Amino acid sequence: MTDTSSDPSDGIRSPDGAAHRIETDYEIGQHNVEGSVGPFGFDIHNPVFAISGAAIVAFVFYTLALPDQAGSLFSWLFSAVTKGFDWFFLGAANIFVIFCLVLIVTPLGNVRLGGVEARPDYNYVGWFAMLFAAGMGIGLMFYGVSEPMSHFSSSMGGTAAEGGVRTDWAPLGAAAGNEAEAVRLGMAATIFHWGLHPWAIYAVVALALALFSYNKGLPLTIRSAFYPIFGDAVWGWVGHVIDILAVFATLFGLATSLGFGATQANAGLNELFGIPTGSTSEVILISVITSIALVSVLRGLDGGVKVLSEINMGLAFLLLIFVLLVGPTVFLISLFWDSLVAYLQYLPALSNPIGREDVNFSQGWTSFYWAWWISWSPFVGMFIARVSRGRTVREFVICVLLIPSMVCVLWMAVFGGTALHQVITDGYTVAQDAALELKLFKMLDGLPLASITSFIGIVLVIVFFVTSSDSGSLVIDTITAGGKIDAPVPQRAFWCIFEGAVAIVLLLSAGGLQSLQSMVISTGLPFTVVLLIMCFAIYKGLMTEHHHVKKKA
Repeated sequence: MTDTSSDPSDGIRSPDGAAHRIETDYEIGQHNVEGSVGPFGFDIHNPVFAISGAAIVAFVFYTLALPDQAGSLFSWLFSAVTKGFDWFFLGAANIFVIFCLVLIVTPLGNVRLGGVEARPDYNYVGWFAMLFAAGMGIGLMFYGVSEPMSHFSSSMGGTAAEGGVRTDWAPLGAAAGNEAEAVRLGMAATIFHWGLHPWAIYAVVALALALFSYNKGLPLTIRSAFYPIFGDAVWGWVGHVIDILAVFATLFGLATSLGFGATQANAGLNELFGIPTGSTSEVILISVITSIALVSVLRGLDGGVKVLSEINMGLAFLLLIFVLLVGPTVFLISLFWDSLVAYLQYLPALSNPIGREDVNFSQGWTSFYWAWWISWSPFVGMFIARVSRGRTVREFVICVLLIPSMVCVLWMAVFGGTALHQVITDGYTVAQDAALELKLFKMLDGLPLASITSFIGIVLVIVFFVTSSDSGSLVIDTITAGGKIDAPVPQRAFWCIFEGAVAIVLLLSAGGLQSLQSMVISTGLPFTVVLLIMCFAIYKGLMTEHHHVKKKA
């Protein structure tokens, strides 16, 4: 992730042309408790911070004290939620895509974020660059090679059943023995998880935050989006519950990404330098990198996360260009376009929420992904909202859906396509046979300058780790400080430390990475309900804007 630190109050303080601002007696921070503990000041929302903080601390101690029991509980949660609510995750994600498409084609798309006289804070180049940055993260590093390869391998393996239930992990009906079709199906399934659906989730949250902050004059918090439905009740327990759910979803989404990042960085360091793999090394990695993130927090936004983000985006672009040029360039360019066509072809079947036979794929892959994206939505949504004032809703939705989606497709086509070409054309199956966290490094082993590019890959994972932790701490702190953006730095340090702590205790529990997946699934489920209600709130908010503008005209 990138710097999410620009001042959100800029939009609130710019009412010129704002169409239909909401009048409320609520003031930012009016429920906050201020004070200090020794040299450390605090300015926290009561009771959002207290409940969120206490619950996270209790969770950490429970998981450390009873790891086997916790691991069993997490395993049960993962199975219960993915199997019982897979239809709900898939159906909700479809609703988010359809909702965004409706906004594009209806007159509501003419509403301008910030009011009719507002103009964009950034030109297209700068805005697209930040949307590109928002689309990057540990997930692309971890899954860029492993997911296309996994779907290709499972598709080539065909289907298998036991007791009338599919036991294979192939998407849809697989493509047993058909290499070309297995490539198309594998890439289509990958794009499905990184394309329109997840970015529609982000667009919904970002649009809600931007609309109710810039146009309606409310604080830049999740609860503000529900004012059209609940009125002033959003400043009470209704809003407290919404914000607490946002904190849990964001924290466990971040912890999951940090866990994946630590596992992959450990695997890469083992490949290059022989550093042992395992929970001890991963705990040390998370501790060290969380400490770096803490330094970044204390250094401030300009001297910390912003600089690191710029370095990371440059390195990611260089690595992408290197693999594209040194790898099978013509094949990769052709695969990019062929994969987009395959994605559109398979999209209706992949997004079908009921009657699925490919239960392992739809529950173990898609349900988990949708919950993961939903858990990240307050984090990424707030970033996108902060850089999008002045855009029309139509312009906003089109660009937020398409630009990052295309970047993700390009990344998957280049990195995953190179690994596929190694298997199909060169007979190099090392990346295919490797564990998920090793596939990127094994693919790079088949290209020139493998030691250098693998080291760059490790650096990218680590810096994504740091910037995600720092920026995520800012977002969680903003929520738990009642919408204040100038709360004392120690509060953000608290959340930074506990993001790392949650990742550590979940990795140490009996389930390991599956425990991380279980928690992101479990917290993503109730927040999916929040997002569905948010769609209705956005519609009501846009209708008042549209009618007000028409009346003025």
